[in-house]
Amino acid sequence: MQRNDLKPATIAAHAAGAVDLASGGVVPPIQPSTTFVRDRDYQLVNEDNVYLRSHNDAVRLGEEILSRLEGAEDTQLFPSGMAAIAAVFRTVPNGGAVIVQSGIYWGTTKWIRDFCSRRDITLHEVDASDTGALQALCAGLKAQLVFVETPSNPWLKTVDIIAAKACAESCGAFLVVDSTAATPLLTQPLALGADLVMHSATKVINGHSDVLGGVLSTRVRTPVWEAICMDRNEAGAVMGPFEAWLLVRSMRTLPLRVEKMCANAMAVAEFLAAHPEVEEVLYPGLPSHEGHDLAGRQMQGGYGFLMSFLVKGGRAAALAVAGRLNLFHRATSLGGVESLVEHRHTIEPHTGIPENLLRISIGIEDIDDLIADLSQALQGG
Repeated sequence: MQRNDLKPATIAAHAAGAVDLASGGVVPPIQPSTTFVRDRDYQLVNEDNVYLRSHNDAVRLGEEILSRLEGAEDTQLFPSGMAAIAAVFRTVPNGGAVIVQSGIYWGTTKWIRDFCSRRDITLHEVDASDTGALQALCAGLKAQLVFVETPSNPWLKTVDIIAAKACAESCGAFLVVDSTAATPLLTQPLALGADLVMHSATKVINGHSDVLGGVLSTRVRTPVWEAICMDRNEAGAVMGPFEAWLLVRSMRTLPLRVEKMCANAMAVAEFLAAHPEVEEVLYPGLPSHEGHDLAGRQMQGGYGFLMSFLVKGGRAAALAVAGRLNLFHRATSLGGVESLVEHRHTIEPHTGIPENLLRISIGIEDIDDLIADLSQALQGG
């Protein structure tokens, strides 16, 4: 039995103390069975397991690790980040109201807009990084939930979680924070007052670009949380045992990966900020970033691995830079051990994203190699 005061790096490295008791192996086992046997008296051989949809040992272990990293009372794993978001919004009744941060991950915004339209839910979108704007909106509304993302993707805006919680309470709502770009190691939204914290586990929690997953963690058990748990089980929005086992395996190196990625990202941001071909760098670690001071209070151990920058010369120049990069894979997603670059306007041209914006996710490569690659790409090869 592990102590409760262990640091995150120890909790992660030891997979919250899990071993294979049957074999004595130091690696937690994987059990792929979809159903579990009863004895001749029709009693369960293992009373914790009846059917895989509800009873998945690898999933339960992943949830235990994440609960301890988040300081959560309970955690639920989902087959994708969007499945986790959907589970939250399905708790809002028909005819209800929600407040959602504008300028967040486009997949989230699109799904929420469509869902609210189908369910006759009033959707209010606001730049939640502007605390005054969020306060003004919440003051005159009655809503079921407030959903924010910090740092946001791809604008890297920082939301004051403590202030957002006060705003949510003023309109009778609970606060959900998408903390994917911060990870459980850099920010703990639940300790700052959030009711739920969400992650796309596909990103840095897994970190190897080979598992799709989502996470919800709760500060305390509430009727809303119980509804989410029931819905996940009955709707079958569960992660499979192999994916969960891979996720647990990846989380054992999460602190090391995040430390290296943050250090690399800070060096890259400083390089880009000083480069004559770069118009602006969006990264909360830079003192020039409007959310820098707030991020410094909410993020411990680094400012994350994600950033965007504007290339001088417009769309053509940005695409040319992306095309000349050799180490940065031109691919969607973020948070892997390999660095990625994406021209966001190509993906979401209708959202007002600048045509010269490149979003980059910084991996664990040698920092000199990353900067050399960016340098040659910005200079024209």
